[in-house]
Amino acid sequence: MEEVKVMVADESHIKYIDTILTTIAEAAKKRGSGIAKRSPEYVATKMREAKAVIALQGEKFAGFSYIETWGNKHYVTTSGLIVHPDFRGIGLAKRIKNLTFTLARQRWPHAKIFSLTSGSAVMKMNTQLGYLPVTFADLT
Repeated sequence: MEEVKVMVADESHIKYIDTILTTIAEAAKKRGSGIAKRSPEYVATKMREAKAVIALQGEKFAGFSYIETWGNKHYVTTSGLIVHPDFRGIGLAKRIKNLTFTLARQRWPHAKIFSLTSGSAVMKMNTQLGYLPVTFADLT
């Protein structure tokens, strides 16, 4: 089986946006909880700005996440983590999350980096990766 590669997304990955958004929508429907909907333009901008990470097996979409910044780049969140059902259970989410964190730390070394989630699996993974659970009040 061909290796799944995790990389910083760029303009060449815009062709995967429909698949990314469909995968997110299907996961939200199955989970029955809100995953923030994003427009194709929003995701394309994240790719163009090198604020997104994509995982591919050859040309097949495997996973995605992006970075959001605010507060004059004092706050950075890793968001929109999704792994295609065909690639779940192989540790891909952790690989994506690790690269997203590394990218955020390289670009904004002094920012507070955090991850918002409504899912217990992501919360568990965040803890394993060293994220600490905090309230919004603790961030400011």
